[in-house]
Amino acid sequence: MTDREAAPAHEGEGGRISTRKAAELLGVKPETVYAYVSRGRLGSRSNPGGRGSTFDLKEVEALARRNRREPAMSSPTAGTLSVRTRITLIDKDRYYFRGVDATELAARHSYEEVAEWLWTGVLRPGATFTAPEASVSVARRAVDSLPEHTSPTDRLRVAAIAAAAADPLRFDLSEQSVLGTARTLIPTLVAALPPKRHDQRDDGPLAHRLWARLSGREASEASLRALDTALALLVDHDLAASTLAVRVAASARAHPYAAVSAGLGVLEGPLHGAASGLAHRMLLDVLDRGTAAPVIADELRAGRRVPGLGHRLYAGEDPRARALFALLEDIPEAAPALAAAHDVVATTARHVTLHANIDLALAVLTASSGMPASAGETIFAVARTAGWIAHTLEEYGEAPLRMRPSGHYVGERPPQPLPEQ
Repeated sequence: MTDREAAPAHEGEGGRISTRKAAELLGVKPETVYAYVSRGRLGSRSNPGGRGSTFDLKEVEALARRNRREPAMSSPTAGTLSVRTRITLIDKDRYYFRGVDATELAARHSYEEVAEWLWTGVLRPGATFTAPEASVSVARRAVDSLPEHTSPTDRLRVAAIAAAAADPLRFDLSEQSVLGTARTLIPTLVAALPPKRHDQRDDGPLAHRLWARLSGREASEASLRALDTALALLVDHDLAASTLAVRVAASARAHPYAAVSAGLGVLEGPLHGAASGLAHRMLLDVLDRGTAAPVIADELRAGRRVPGLGHRLYAGEDPRARALFALLEDIPEAAPALAAAHDVVATTARHVTLHANIDLALAVLTASSGMPASAGETIFAVARTAGWIAHTLEEYGEAPLRMRPSGHYVGERPPQPLPEQ
């Protein structure tokens, strides 16, 4: 019997029960009970002598009733999927990470610090992520073997798979192990990308390392701050399509590398991760032609939406765009692209009010920094990896395989005759 399973000698006294009994009442594994504790859903008290923990019986029974009364996954309205989460709230043109205004967090803390807050609910000032050399080496070899025209998302996915193959502990789904994986996977993904500068370093803030993979230019402090803030702003955004894919993988108890790979696969869809690249190309076209009017006309004539405008979750301006635009205004090199973006918004506002979203702000950053059009997708993918890990951890604390909706069959009713050859 392990320490976690050991029943306290005074079980039942004072209404306290062992981990094993709590797990039985909740219908989960003992590891999940501790996951509830780490996420603030359940309180615990260490046993005298340090062997295991005890739990308040009434609190456990109340949690069990809530779990039964509030299905973890439900469809309150037709076509709507709802999943309980304590990570991100989007409300009235603002969004919050664990109850704290996300734009304020991003303005005051680094990407790594915001990621730690998202994972643990604890800020770690000065947090930095470092990848083991062995992990970086195998990821780089795998990425270097790809064709030159390979997309950045494909490179990141291959790097994640290679890093997983080099990690014999990848199937350890305990919280501490998953956090350890997260803190090494993200810098491994960045280090595996081909450098644009020969003097790049693989230490220091992640934004500094990523810049050297996206631009051949020397970065100013203001530019590095804008990139770091962009990463922090993009770390999570509720249940986007890629995040839902991650949770489905985690529900099947796929290891963290596989869950992240699932997210990267969905991110590469043209309706998700490619939006900033389209906005980047549009801004370059506006700069080349001197005005937004003909560029917008061409987009609409081709039957396309104007990229970088509007967001289904915000009636007003995307708060992420507002925060990033404010930083870009302090970068002289960004002034032309910023003016082009404002021209796009003003031109479309003549007929319909559409506010700038994060894709347009990200396009201003990439277009003014000597980065390729695909850079926005790379920034998005690296940033969102931290959010995917947070959702993976949260999903590991739920019942396994719960993301199993029933199909609504609309085909021929059986029995049908065997098809003729």
